[in-house]
Amino acid sequence: MGKIHRIAPDLREQILKRVKDEGIPVAQAAKEHGVSEGTIYGWLGKGVKGLPTLGELVRLKRQNEELLALVGELTLEKSRTQKKS
Repeated sequence: MGKIHRIAPDLREQILKRVKDEGIPVAQAAKEHGVSEGTIYGWLGKGVKGLPTLGELVRLKRQNEELLALVGELTLEKSRTQKKS
């Protein structure tokens, strides 16, 4: 059987922060830190009561990007309208 490697809690938190807060893909974080994707997904699903799931975070990030684009469009439209006046 293979040797089990323990990941230091501070490194685990750093990896999870990058995935959750910075939007780094799990595959990229796993490769950069030498951890399996399954391990990271396990951390994401473990003991996170009351916190959004990874799917919810992805959905919220997408909605945020759509809202920012809409705000940008509205700002441009308002700017054009004010110039005409």
